[in-house]
Amino acid sequence: MDWRELTYNKTFEQEVRGLERRRASTACAIEEIESLLESLYNLDGDNWIGRGEVQDIVMAATIAAHEHFLAEWRTEDTNHTNRIYEPHELAVGHHR
Repeated sequence: MDWRELTYNKTFEQEVRGLERRRASTACAIEEIESLLESLYNLDGDNWIGRGEVQDIVMAATIAAHEHFLAEWRTEDTNHTNRIYEPHELAVGHHR
């Protein structure tokens, strides 16, 4: 694995962990992450002075991490919505 792959993978993993912490520790809504991703798309397109190879790799990994995180969150929400619960899971006080 060369330095480019290492940089990409490290950045991707750090971004996903940060997004997971953010979602777990705050009242973070999916719309906030979508807005962040939109901002990243805009930043990526504003490369008029050139970032250089390292920053291009970091930007690509950061965007991919946000896209991945949102896809996972949406899948989780879809699975949660479509899930058939057992009667004991619907009892008062049971946490899903």
